[in-house]
Amino acid sequence: MLYPIGIQNFGKLREGGYLYIDKTEKIYSLVSKGGYYFLSRPRRFGKSLLVSTMEAYFEGKRELFEGLAMDRLEKDWSRYPVLHLDLSGKAYLTPDDLDITLDQHLSQWESEYKVQPRYSKADARFKDVISSAYEMTGSQVAILIDEYDKPIIDNLDNPELQEYYRSTLQGFYSVMKAKDECIRFGFLTGVTKIGKLSVFSGLNNLRDISMLSRYSDICGISDDDLHEYFPESVRELAEANGLTEDECYRKLADMYD
Repeated sequence: MLYPIGIQNFGKLREGGYLYIDKTEKIYSLVSKGGYYFLSRPRRFGKSLLVSTMEAYFEGKRELFEGLAMDRLEKDWSRYPVLHLDLSGKAYLTPDDLDITLDQHLSQWESEYKVQPRYSKADARFKDVISSAYEMTGSQVAILIDEYDKPIIDNLDNPELQEYYRSTLQGFYSVMKAKDECIRFGFLTGVTKIGKLSVFSGLNNLRDISMLSRYSDICGISDDDLHEYFPESVRELAEANGLTEDECYRKLADMYD
């Protein structure tokens, strides 16, 4: 059994034959409805893999879903333009750190969708990218934002920089409301729901699924998953540590629950 330790890309995981706990039935229940969703989970909890799985779905990569619930449930497999903004993986210590990250993503999208930048502001460029992606492909856009709040969380002890990031991101995320007619699906992840960001008040149809029991195990490994997918591994771990299987499960719960 190959464990996908540190692998957050769905395609790499599936093509490499790594263990994947099938979450695609829950993903299908979201993406088939469309709309806007928010999920809050701690860091290192599987959010990035979840977003990567959604990206593969919207890009129509059916071969990656062979044998999973999504392959059985989805009949259409249309391809949509995907704008995936990942704010994880770096520290935000200066105003330039966020500006550069946004510019890198925007430049990539502008190249892909033949957008000639007309403005310097990130929010205005984002609006043009969404419009162009919609017009070029004839399909509504899927917007996936991973760790939307990281620049702000990184600066809880720096009010001035935090306010700069808050203001910049507020304008950037609010573009989704202005371009709603061009958007098929929106999904944001983060550590917490920051009430002062108007993305939550502006997108009045943004649904917070963080505490909904139906989606409680949409990412990460639940107790049921542990018993279903890892019984042999837990048995080996128990033997190696002189524990019974029940003791090993309790120990794992104490450490990681």
